[in-house]
Amino acid sequence: MIRLGATGSQAHLDLCRALETVFRRDGVEFDWVLYSGYDEMVDAFVRGEINLAWNGPLSHVKMRRALADGAPVLALRDVDIGFTTRFITRADSAIDTVEDLPGTRFAFAARDSVEAGLLPVHFLKEMGINPSHSLAAADFFDQRDPQHSSDQVDVALQVLNRSYDAGAISARAMDTLKDRHGVDADQLRVFWTSPGYSHCCFTARPEIDPGEAAQVTAALVAVDDGDEAGRAVLKAEACDRLLPGIEDGWELVEAAALSEGLLY
Repeated sequence: MIRLGATGSQAHLDLCRALETVFRRDGVEFDWVLYSGYDEMVDAFVRGEINLAWNGPLSHVKMRRALADGAPVLALRDVDIGFTTRFITRADSAIDTVEDLPGTRFAFAARDSVEAGLLPVHFLKEMGINPSHSLAAADFFDQRDPQHSSDQVDVALQVLNRSYDAGAISARAMDTLKDRHGVDADQLRVFWTSPGYSHCCFTARPEIDPGEAAQVTAALVAVDDGDEAGRAVLKAEACDRLLPGIEDGWELVEAAALSEGLLY
């Protein structure tokens, strides 16, 4: 029996409902439960209440570290490999490199955003810039008057409107600014891009039956837009396909979380 955990968003509700069809037509006995947040899901996973989790990158690292035998990745989206964070400024800005940032105003996304909150803070510190000391302002989404309900779109707008001189946004979010949100991304310039890292994934408990794990991976990788359930899965997670799991790429996330005291 596969018991999947996810968080209580509309997208995850749609995903779980679609996966009922995907798994059951492939002979996988399947159930699911939604949690109020990722930490609640992590706790349930560690207690063994669920044996598969649709995970954010930080919660995957927490699960992997919490179990002596680790937590294998059964699948992930095509967009979750080589994920990157970008530092952006206006096209006409005098900021050309990270070395130009001291004394400027920098906008982060939400505090709990790995790609545009946690990791940018870590990257800046690694490059010798402590945001709380070196920058004139270093604010998260909840510390400013938002210009958009999406924290990463808000970063772009804050920079475009000159409320901040620079900011952090994921490459994936930036690539959707114009088509999805009507933001003139041509007026923004990327002056630094992070190394690639892995992002969301389907994390399994280590004792899951190998045959059942293989069935789950095969069913997920076979998802396409040729039927209603497949289209619903891909739409819910905004991707074109699902790929077999990998075990690397989360090292940057782990290092950043350790340095910021989020892991023990």
